Amino acid sequence: MKNEVYRVAQRYSLQVTLVANSWMRTPPHAWLHLEVVEDLFDAADDWIVENVAEDDIVIAGDIPLVSRCLKNGAQAISPRGKLFTEDDIGETLGTRDLMTHLRDIGEITGGPPPFSQHDRSRFLQRLDEVIQKIKRRAERRRRRSQE
Repeated sequence: MKNEVYRVAQRYSLQVTLVANSWMRTPPHAWLHLEVVEDLFDAADDWIVENVAEDDIVIAGDIPLVSRCLKNGAQAISPRGKLFTEDDIGETLGTRDLMTHLRDIGEITGGPPPFSQHDRSRFLQRLDEVIQKIKRRAERRRRRSQE
């Protein structure tokens, strides 16, 4: 998934920040930054929430993290291409909690289906849609400020 994000970022001249609790090899691009945080519970999530800004795009499947980022005005997409919104995040959190409970009591076993080419395509399409939406909004702001 990272390689797809890198290609899209290059095409649109976007900055990318990866957040992790340990160093990882990344391509040597000026637009790509690795932020290494302490190896503490939720340290990466906390760094992301503290630094995310309006119209940043967060790519995550961690629903509580996504919920926190949406409150800061960020856009959020899952690696499978689901667009999260303020309108549906409460329901998504509830479903997540229910599924966790059902797994905990043994009613559901196994995990999600394997990542597919369809998931990759949906993710890239959704990412492009979100980028275009942000660009249009920025252009409208720019025009209004010139009036």
